[in-house]
Amino acid sequence: MLKLFSKLAGSSIRSLRIITAESNVINPKELKSVSYNRSQWFSNTPTAATKKESQQHCNVGTIGHVDHGKTTLTSAITKILAEKGLAKYQSYEQIDRAPEEKARGITINACHIGYATAERTYAHTDCPGHADYIKNMISGASQMDGAILVVAATDGQMPQTREHLLLAKQVGIERIIVFINKADLVDQEVLELVEIEMREMLTDFGFDGINSPIICGSALLALNGNTSPFGIPAIETLLSHMDTYVPTPTRDYTSPFILPIDNAFTVSGRGTVVVGTIKRGTMLKNDLADLLGFNQNIKTSIGDIQIFKNSVSKAVAGENVGVLLRAVKISSVERGMLLCAADSENISNHFEASMYLLSRTEGGRSRPMLSKYIQQLFSATWNVPARIDIIPAEGMLMPGEHGKVRITLLRKMVLIPGQAFTIRENGATVATGMITERKPSLDVPKNKLSKIVVNC
Repeated sequence: MLKLFSKLAGSSIRSLRIITAESNVINPKELKSVSYNRSQWFSNTPTAATKKESQQHCNVGTIGHVDHGKTTLTSAITKILAEKGLAKYQSYEQIDRAPEEKARGITINACHIGYATAERTYAHTDCPGHADYIKNMISGASQMDGAILVVAATDGQMPQTREHLLLAKQVGIERIIVFINKADLVDQEVLELVEIEMREMLTDFGFDGINSPIICGSALLALNGNTSPFGIPAIETLLSHMDTYVPTPTRDYTSPFILPIDNAFTVSGRGTVVVGTIKRGTMLKNDLADLLGFNQNIKTSIGDIQIFKNSVSKAVAGENVGVLLRAVKISSVERGMLLCAADSENISNHFEASMYLLSRTEGGRSRPMLSKYIQQLFSATWNVPARIDIIPAEGMLMPGEHGKVRITLLRKMVLIPGQAFTIRENGATVATGMITERKPSLDVPKNKLSKIVVNC
């Protein structure tokens, strides 16, 4: 089988870009600044909402290795749909428009864009490709109903291609569409080999390698208006597959709402706004709510809800929202906290889980895992240091094995049975798992996980 390799693009670092209905760039340096540009996410003079209740909505995104063309593809999608009146065109430069991004040719800020087809509306999350920012990929992928895996024909599969597929499966994404980019730069034989390679990889990671759509094209050609098969027609084929292959998600609108917080900022004269995608339930204006996580439990209420800068009286699962909170200081809010209906959730630092330890061939460890193992745990939009203890206490978990574990976090977070998590060590994913039972919190003496007493 052909193996295609190339160098990582220097020290290129990309951070999460969430794409919703309009272009908004959020500078992390401004997230806790009173001078934050409120028009980017939350307007003091919102317009009336126009979204129909019956309109289908789907959250998708681009994943894949650094510099394989994810941002260019996103820009091309908006340009082609803008010509049909279904999107606002966003150039590559508009998406990567902060000064540091332009200077380094990378993406650092969060950007929000959206588009629609004739079938439904989309919110699109563009994930980072660089290994250093895999935590942002986990956060972004956790919001998706389906994903577009972008692979450069000139490189084939690369390290983050595999890791992104693993993490996509872990957070519950079932449908993957592959876009083989830069197809105009190689011959037909190479394209065929890359397609075979990608179908094998999809199968290896538990996806449908036989029926998953694979489109060969060039995002750059499409962006430049080229009408050859690799240009605009390839993007139109991709959009058609998105409408048909990624199913309309089944969402829970009746349970108490939960909103993992992706960003937070202050709007001058109004207060603190949190941003994220509602995972379940229905949120109403003036609802009582709790802001939970990182040992905090803050009582608040919903002052206003905006979707795409339109003020609405309610928002439901699957929608990207900006929420104005009453009586909450921006200094109290951290990315990774959870906004939920009042008294519906609790926080803890201890839980039981089922976990899989990746083998060396899967990019994981070559040695077994023993109890008292301490590393960083990633789940939803948060990451916290964690200690893992094997059940039974004298046991060990070998690479390639599943097992039961007890996990203790350094901070108390919202822990929901069925919630997926990932363990990373030295810049690589070494284990994936799922919470099975929340346990009462354990005391962490002097904030040292090594000193806690865990009974397995």
